[in-house]
This record gives sequence, C-alpha cells and structure tokens, in this order.
Amino acid sequence: MKLDILLGLQWGDEGKGKIVDVLTPHYDVIARFQGGPNAGHTLEFNGIKHVLHTIPSGIFHSDKINIIGNGVVIDPVVFQKEIASLEKLGINPVENLFISKKAHLILPTHKWIDAMLEEQKGEQKIGSTLKGIGPTYTDKVARNGLRICDIIASDFLERFTAIYKKHTDLLIKNAFKPNEDLEIVFKTWFDSLQTVLRFKLIDSEYEVNRYLREEKKVLAEGAQGTLLDIDFGSYPFVTSSNTVAAGACTGLGVAPSQTGRVIGIVKAYCTRVGNGPFPTELFDETGEQLRKQGHEFGATTGRPRRCGWLDLVALKYSIMINGATEMVLTKADVMDNFDTIKICTAYQIDDKTTDRFPTEINDEVIPVFKEFKGWKQNLSEIKEYEKLPDAFKEYITFIEQETGIPISIVSTGSDRSETIIRA
Repeated sequence: MKLDILLGLQWGDEGKGKIVDVLTPHYDVIARFQGGPNAGHTLEFNGIKHVLHTIPSGIFHSDKINIIGNGVVIDPVVFQKEIASLEKLGINPVENLFISKKAHLILPTHKWIDAMLEEQKGEQKIGSTLKGIGPTYTDKVARNGLRICDIIASDFLERFTAIYKKHTDLLIKNAFKPNEDLEIVFKTWFDSLQTVLRFKLIDSEYEVNRYLREEKKVLAEGAQGTLLDIDFGSYPFVTSSNTVAAGACTGLGVAPSQTGRVIGIVKAYCTRVGNGPFPTELFDETGEQLRKQGHEFGATTGRPRRCGWLDLVALKYSIMINGATEMVLTKADVMDNFDTIKICTAYQIDDKTTDRFPTEINDEVIPVFKEFKGWKQNLSEIKEYEKLPDAFKEYITFIEQETGIPISIVSTGSDRSETIIRA
C-alpha cells in the first residue's frame, strides 16, 4: 500500500481539516507530518465547529489511528487544551492518538524569542503567529532542541536547563523581557507534559511503514500551504517547515517510492494571513465581500485574512512542486452571489507576460485576468455534481484544463455533509 498525501496548494487556510475529516472513513491511519500549533484545521459537523492545531483531523473517528509525526513541533500547553476540548465532547483520544518520540517540543522561551525577532524586524515583519514555531525548528536544525523522547529521559531537567539558559542569555542580550509571570508559565508548561505522557509515544517511522506493509491505508496530513514552504514559498514570508509533498517523507520517515495519491486542496479564491507578496489581492469592496462571506479570519490567530482572486500561475507552480494527482476545490459557495468572478492566468512583469511563478515577487507583478459569469445560486443545497449550475461547472472545467489534473471533490459549504465526491 502507498502513502497518500493531502496538503494545501496556496498560502494555507484552504480547508484541509474538513477534507481530511471527510476522507478519514476511507483510511485506517491519519498522520500529521509537519507544522505545529500555528495550524488551525477547522471541522464542522452536527452543528458544532471544531478547530485542531496539533492533533490530526481524523481524531473524531474513534476507529481510526491518528499519529503526530516526527516533523511536527508540539506545544504541550496547546496540546493539553486540545485534549481537554475533545474530552468535553466525550471523545477519548488516548485510545487512538499516538505521538512520535522524535517530534520536537516548543518551550515558552521559544515563543518569547519569536516575539523578540518579530519585533526587531520592524516594518519587515513576517507576520508570525508568535507560537514559537520558527525558533523551535531553528533549535532542531542547530541540534539544540528537546524532543518528546527527552521527557522520559533520566536527565531531562539537565537538558531542559541547558536550552533554557541559551534562550534566556539571548533574551537578556537583546533586552527583551516577557510580560508574563515566569513561575506560572513554567509550572503550566511542566504540568502539561503529564498530558503528553498519557499517550503512547512511538517510533512513528517504524509504525507508519509497518502499516503500509500490512496494506493499511495511510493519509499524511499537511499544515499551512505550499506557498509557505521554507524552500519553495514566497521567502522570507514563509513558515519554518517543508509544507510540500516531500515533507511527508521526512516528516514521517517514508521513502518517496512509497507515496501514492497527492491530493491538493485549493480554495476557489485566494487568501493569505500575515505579510508577504500576494499578486491577486483585492483592496476594494470585492475583497471585503470575500472576507465577510467566507468568514476569513485566522482559526489560530483570529487575524483578518487578505483576500484575492484565484491565481493559476501560483497554483500550477504548486501542482508541479508537489506532483499533485488531483485537487479538491473548496469555498466556491462564498462566491454564490457574485455577478462576475475572475481567475489570474498569467503575470505581466516588465512588459513581458509569463506563466512562471517568480522567485521574488514585488509590486511590479501585474496579474492578467480572465472573467467568468457568476453562478448566482446557493451551492450548499446541491448534493450531486450534475445538478451544479452550468456557470460553476464551466469554472471547474477551466481550472482542470489549465492545470491538467482533475478536481475530484467539490466542497459546497463548511459542514462535513456539504461535499460532492466525483471520484
């Protein structure tokens, strides 16, 4: 059996959580492969909205195994809160949630360093979620980090003290003082480690490969989006992990030869949180309408998302990088009342037209648009693809023809039930 991969093809917030939840009945194992509590995967069913930050989106299916992979960074305090929220709903995640021993821990000092670095950037701020993600991955690469397996080591306190000293020396050197009660912060952090220890800590690379050998169906769940990838995103306005399909191999310990479907999630328009280039961004009433209709506010930060038209230049770049085999189109219902809808098909740069996504994007990039007639119909009430309005099906067909890969699922609303599966 091959490992299937699900990830975002834009700047994140494409609706990955809902789609993982929809697909989970077809899989035996759901495994998160990168990112941390900067993710906010939203699921809606039975009239209740759920937001997951670290835990895989298959957790609401009690008969499925969920794994937090080695590529994930974990804030135990956030994790503890997520577990408490699940238990309030009557879910017992201890039964089917496993954690990689090799996943790295986010310390309170990581978040303070994150805030310090962002403050130092001034007008060049990246727009960090300030969750400590970047500094944690920095320590990981610099071989200074603490891993989940360290919690049960006999010299854990010594290891913790060593990294704590390095962090505080850096904070003192930069005259940064956190506005928090340190005693309470660290008591809370150490207490939350006990929640982590309630779960089975595993060598996830061995377990995932064993499941594949046993012909179990495994879905790798990505966080953020391709255009936020540390290598291939709009650097430096990116996240600190590899959000692309290759990240599933390193984030779970699976060989490239063992990968199968690559399912790319794409929003019917584009959004972005934080700073960084965004060629199709709308600054007018249309952009505001997209934001209001789509409830475009960050699930993790609550910040308003920047909104713009679908960008095929960026999308085709993402498809190429990931080797996407199919797409899932989400949130088209947000544009139900639009008279005219646009898609960017090319960029104009220095009087030249290109369909390549440039390494550096600046204000000189002018998007070239193709207009479509709006469908002016409530998509959420439609349950079969054939019954979708012709104008919307033309929109879908154009995207498929331009990208060369099929749209296998169409999401027509936020609820689990508002989904049309074509394949």
